Amino acid sequence: MKFLRQLLESIRFAWQALRTNLLRTVLSLLGVTIGIFSIVAVFTFVDSMNMGIREQIDSFGKGVVYVGKWPWVMSNNYPWWKYINRPTMKYNEFKYLSDNLENSQAISIIDGRQTTLKNENNSMETRLMGVSQDYNKISDVLVESGRYFLSNETDNSAFVVILGASVKEALFPNRGDVIGETIKINGIKFKVIAMMKKKGEDLISLGGSPDDQAFIPYTTYASLFQKDQPEPDIAVKAYDWDKGQETLEGEVTGLMRSRRGLKPTQDNNFSINRLDGAVKFFESIFASMNVGGGIIALFSLLVGGFGIANIMFVSVKERTNIIGIQKSLGAKNYFILFQFLFEAVFLSLIGGAVGIFLVWMMSYINFGSLKLVLTFGNVMFGLLTATFIGVLSGIVPAWVAARLDPVTAIRSK
Repeated sequence: MKFLRQLLESIRFAWQALRTNLLRTVLSLLGVTIGIFSIVAVFTFVDSMNMGIREQIDSFGKGVVYVGKWPWVMSNNYPWWKYINRPTMKYNEFKYLSDNLENSQAISIIDGRQTTLKNENNSMETRLMGVSQDYNKISDVLVESGRYFLSNETDNSAFVVILGASVKEALFPNRGDVIGETIKINGIKFKVIAMMKKKGEDLISLGGSPDDQAFIPYTTYASLFQKDQPEPDIAVKAYDWDKGQETLEGEVTGLMRSRRGLKPTQDNNFSINRLDGAVKFFESIFASMNVGGGIIALFSLLVGGFGIANIMFVSVKERTNIIGIQKSLGAKNYFILFQFLFEAVFLSLIGGAVGIFLVWMMSYINFGSLKLVLTFGNVMFGLLTATFIGVLSGIVPAWVAARLDPVTAIRSK
């Protein structure tokens, strides 16, 4: 109990010292404020981008494997000559997988290209996507009005189209409901059956924003661009989005090798890709950003730490006489040490709290497609870092104060 009382008394003395020298307190914590603000802001920006990109990638379908001609992961020694002569995916291969896969929840054939959509005098260069029936079970197709494709439309090459929000506005400016209207693609009339909800800007472009896309049945798309030799991918969704991907990938590989008549000694003439490869790619970038931002912020923290240490040495010098009186009245060394150590920690913590508060205020600023989120983990990291800097900066001045000789200290002026 005596130790606890002395500990609380040390905290009280430290707090009074900070209040007595308010201007000096404010100036000395600025360095830590800038340092903690910098490091927490960097981590918050990186974490927010990471979450935003993960959400966007998830919107393209969790647990989906994509079968196609080209691998998605490229290295410096990318052997393009190995893949260029591979056969493209065929519609009959999509049907074969659709009929024989046992571990798939949904399957769709997908292709896309830039083309011009027209409505009288209005036109827009658009990412036109050809998709089959189950595409909306694999990726988000957020229909605001109208309906999705019917099975007979995707099977029988119907001339129907779903418009993204920006495409609809460009082709039908200042119009509300345009369901049933017609537009032209490659000179052929298509009936508008749906409009998609506006999504807004994306942090990354994976095939472009849905706002700038239009969707037609894949069979229609293939007949429309047959001369240009479409190179589709086949997207297959697993039942279990995590562990089920491995099983599904193995099953797809076996069926595709069987379909194409590959011998056991022959390599695959197709690639199986997963979106988690894109996640890992961005994670490596974010890790580098964290390291770089952390190093830059570390210099600010070091400057702040040296500032606190300097102020603490000045404080010890100013209060040497008081230290001598306290020791002559029976104060223990740890009582003196805790006074100055707590003062340094309080300085650093206040500076850190101000820095975190500034990051929190910054989260209300509009950064476009980036939604800034200050997580509890980053708040705790900032406060613990500030505490560590306070201990590191204050331990030597506190130790010097605790080791002062009481007689010499009392005689000092």
